[in-house]
Amino acid sequence: MASLVYNEFKRASASGEIDLAGGDDIRARLLMTNTTCDTENTAIVNISDFTTVDTSDATGYADVALANEAVNKDDINTRAEFDADNISFSGLSGDATRDYQGVLLYKYVDGTDANDIPIAFIEFVNQPLAKEATQVDVPWDAQGILQLS
Repeated sequence: MASLVYNEFKRASASGEIDLAGGDDIRARLLMTNTTCDTENTAIVNISDFTTVDTSDATGYADVALANEAVNKDDINTRAEFDADNISFSGLSGDATRDYQGVLLYKYVDGTDANDIPIAFIEFVNQPLAKEATQVDVPWDAQGILQLS
């Protein structure tokens, strides 16, 4: 399954409930290969709605807050682009149970899956990444993290 943007994010973004340009706390969660975040979409409102999130279980793991978020208009490609600084999940020790498949982007509300709002699943291009990694670097696409048209 490739990357996907969740329908609830599309609705919340269009109604002004999510501000990608720095107004909201946007975070990334490193997911392993048992996740259903890459296939479920229509009934998903909060992270707790996924059947299986499958967050990294490596020792030292923590979600990462995005920095320097920006939304730009790309007139040539007739779309908006969301971007932020590249991120790293560092300080990992002990093998995770499974390899890493991708990243779940979400709006941090209060740190509970029942309230935090999923934005998109970004699948690693050269995936899966080995579970033995002590650091997982995520360089976003040169065209931005999301291209909204």
